[in-house]
Amino acid sequence: MRCTFEWDEKKNLTNQKKHGISFEEAQYAFADKKKIILFDLIHSKSEKRYFCITQIKRGIITVRFTYRTKKLRIFGAAFWRAGRKKYLVR
Repeated sequence: MRCTFEWDEKKNLTNQKKHGISFEEAQYAFADKKKIILFDLIHSKSEKRYFCITQIKRGIITVRFTYRTKKLRIFGAAFWRAGRKKYLVR
């Protein structure tokens, strides 16, 4: 199944400055067969939000996203240091 991605470009630029990763690069998280998708129980009451935890070339990342009108909308991405050992063992 092929995924279509979208995001707010202003948020993408802010994310790059703050976390050192673009949403363009974060898209690759969804191609990893070992990715972990978790439901975000805390951050939104108005829509279902998720975390995708996976490894890309530069390290392990968490991508925050939701589904909107047959598109996967990325609204955050960052390198994930706390769970690195657990992910690599999996």
